[in-house]
Amino acid sequence: MKHSRTTLTLICTLLCTLMVGCKKNNAGVWDDEATAGNYKGSTRSLWGHDEAANDSDFFGPNDEDFIGLKDEDLRASLADAAIAQPKFSPGERGSGLPGIDGFYKPTGAEAAVFKNVHFNTDEHVLKEKDSLETIERIVSYLKSHPNISLFISGHCDERGPEAYNLSLGTRRADSIRSTLVKHGVDPERIHTVSYGKEKPADFGHNPEAWAQNRRGEFRIYQK
Repeated sequence: MKHSRTTLTLICTLLCTLMVGCKKNNAGVWDDEATAGNYKGSTRSLWGHDEAANDSDFFGPNDEDFIGLKDEDLRASLADAAIAQPKFSPGERGSGLPGIDGFYKPTGAEAAVFKNVHFNTDEHVLKEKDSLETIERIVSYLKSHPNISLFISGHCDERGPEAYNLSLGTRRADSIRSTLVKHGVDPERIHTVSYGKEKPADFGHNPEAWAQNRRGEFRIYQK
């Protein structure tokens, strides 16, 4: 009987020890939803710093700065990617073209054709009537001037992180290129580059400036 009591006491003691241990461990589990590296209840992090990381370190900019892509834009992006890029890049041996610095901003009568086109917030498909009419004029001009090559640059407004805007600028430039190709322009004559938010046309910090900076610009080279 005495042996049974001793055994029961040992079992109870062991159970209590395990319960206390579990409780302590629960205070040190990963808080993946908030820190992606910091321990809950502690300032220890994967990088060995003593301060807790901010949520923005892992989830990007604040909602007021970041504008997510719409589903329809993502689908359109996949369609745009179906048109292959030119075989040679400007400045590359065999291209017969200078680098991007050798392309020039249209002047005179050509400036009236190659006007900037503008995009709605976070979109890369042209929708404004003026921009669509500009694209029609560019198509007609390029078809009647087969010796002209075109460089399209995609630009964004200042909101959002740099990498995000470089990607969006690429989609904008490629979307314009795809539209020109689908209307009969030789894809080997059209090249693209993205500057993201690095080259604003308007240095203001308001909706009017942002509207001017969400754009596609054109540079040309005549062989």
